[in-house]
Amino acid sequence: MGSTLLIGSCEPFSGKSALVLGLARQLAAAGHAVRFGKPLATSLDWTPEAGPLPDLLIDDDVRFIGTTLGLTEDQLIPSLHLLAPATADQRLEAGTLDAGEGFARLQEQLKAVDSTVTLLEAAGSLHEGLLYGLSLGQLAQGLDASVVLVHLWQDSRSVDALLAARDQLGERLAGIVLNAVTPDEVETLQRHVVPELESLGLAVFGVMPRSPLLRSVTVGELVRRLDARVICCEERLELLVETLSIGAMNVNSAMEFFRRRRNMAVVTGADRTDIQLAALEASTQCLILTGAGEPLPQLISRADELEVPLLKVERDTLATVEVIEQAFGHVRLHEAVKATYAFRLVEEHCQLERLFAALGLAA
Repeated sequence: MGSTLLIGSCEPFSGKSALVLGLARQLAAAGHAVRFGKPLATSLDWTPEAGPLPDLLIDDDVRFIGTTLGLTEDQLIPSLHLLAPATADQRLEAGTLDAGEGFARLQEQLKAVDSTVTLLEAAGSLHEGLLYGLSLGQLAQGLDASVVLVHLWQDSRSVDALLAARDQLGERLAGIVLNAVTPDEVETLQRHVVPELESLGLAVFGVMPRSPLLRSVTVGELVRRLDARVICCEERLELLVETLSIGAMNVNSAMEFFRRRRNMAVVTGADRTDIQLAALEASTQCLILTGAGEPLPQLISRADELEVPLLKVERDTLATVEVIEQAFGHVRLHEAVKATYAFRLVEEHCQLERLFAALGLAA
């Protein structure tokens, strides 16, 4: 029989797609055919004004992972519903909480008698998708599938959400992967915390360190979120920003500070030309100017020469910083360099043989 594994989380942007990438590549290397899908689409560029949803609803995350792994169209499982304000309104008006006849078709599709392993990514939390009949618990029960949870680890208080998931999912919870652990704490966590979690009935299949790269955001995404005007280097918006710096100090202090940072977005007032020029000489991926005024021609020329995008926003510095901070760690894994890093992260920090054994799969 084919096997079905649900990848879930207790909160959004916990690292599900990264784990799917790593698992799928290892499964393929072990000779298993792999299919992937998201029963509830959560990443799709659609608005009601664009017309009805397409008949074949392929989530953007599914499309990216399929392309990265070289999956065929037949290996991509269409979504049954789209999580969006307009579709939620429709569900409320319909007054139904089941997934509809499409779910029965999905059940039949997953009963194929072969060696195919189907990986399904659930919505962002334990309850998300209840309105559509596609929450993690509903999927696990309806598809008779095992669940692996990816969970963001902060400290021991993070266990509460895992215990709630254990109580809700019962024996269907195969285990967990702890993610975004402070690198210096990984060894301590493995030595002292993991055994305690195991004693609570939570099998721990991996402890993955926090990655600035996977939390990074493209300059283009910042342009979109900030509604920024691109002054130069519009062709370089694919650059990845890992850290944020605020140019509000004197230029000597700023230069020393900038030298210790990498792949920065630097936010500073439009009138601080000294700070702007200093930032361009450091590891700066984009320079974001706030407040009144326009950049001097020599600044634009230098930014263009160094291929550093120069952005201008109408917001003040504080509001700009808030938007950027919210973006870190809350964007989709849609860049090839992130996918490559995710492969390595899962391979190095997850006990894949143990996970596969728990699912009855050959590694």
